Amino acid sequence: MKAENEQRTGLLYGFGAYGLWGLVPLFWPLLMPSGAVEILAHRMVWSLAVVGLALLALRRWGWISELVRQPRKLGLTALAASIISVNWGLYIWSVNNGHVVEASLGYFINPLVSIAIGVLALGERLRRAQWAAVGISFIAVLVLAIGYGRPPWISLILACSFATYGLIKKKLNMGGLESLTAETAVLFLPALGYLLWLGAQGQSSFAAHGVGHALLLAATGLVTAVPLVFFGAAAIRVPLSTLGLLQYMAPVFQFGLGVLYFHEAMPPERWAGFSLVWAALAVLTWDALRTARQSRARLDMPAPAVGAPAREPA
Repeated sequence: MKAENEQRTGLLYGFGAYGLWGLVPLFWPLLMPSGAVEILAHRMVWSLAVVGLALLALRRWGWISELVRQPRKLGLTALAASIISVNWGLYIWSVNNGHVVEASLGYFINPLVSIAIGVLALGERLRRAQWAAVGISFIAVLVLAIGYGRPPWISLILACSFATYGLIKKKLNMGGLESLTAETAVLFLPALGYLLWLGAQGQSSFAAHGVGHALLLAATGLVTAVPLVFFGAAAIRVPLSTLGLLQYMAPVFQFGLGVLYFHEAMPPERWAGFSLVWAALAVLTWDALRTARQSRARLDMPAPAVGAPAREPA
């Protein structure tokens, strides 16, 4: 019963995390007329404040001295911070410039790009279904490039940057709260310096549009940190395969907002490209679930009795 309650709680946290990530396109337009770079800088500064308070409440500081003593790990943290800043900045710009649908595509194809990076960077071997999914997604990108009249650069950069960020995070092997703290600490001084420079130039929007606008900019820290905390709570309570399925919630919500709320155009060739991407993800999900079932079945098989002859595979 306790395990069931934990899993139910984990699912609620997972829905909360991916639901908030899926609805975040509604938030960034509220920050206009602030530009994407200014919003990004505020996000970095206020995120450090939020996670710093969280660490203070939890009294989790021991990892900092350990990180500082490892130059390689510190360098990887700085690289991860740089890559995620590109991802964040481009996503904010995309939403505020009428490219919500194309941005959602980036997070749809992110799992497929992660697979490709696993093959190229880690020498992983793909199953036939995974090769099929990657092939279908490649055709989808070609179809979308024809539909847009150009390659879907926003989608590709968002997917590649986030997949690369995931690869670095895998090598770092740090907790979600700790890694976000380290990354925002690396970005804090450049972000704060940029905001101070904007203020000195008279171009800052922080104090120029009232208290409400300033509070919304400060809230970027919560918008960044809260879904991550929810995700961390879900990750320790539900199986990885379940999280893998929940991750599609965010781009589905983003796509729905782009089409239904922001009324972005979806000509037939764009529908065709997205349909191919969804077909690739369906193949990928089916293969992941089948592999997980087979793994569980092997683990559940009783061990042969001592001295008993080994059974031939069927």
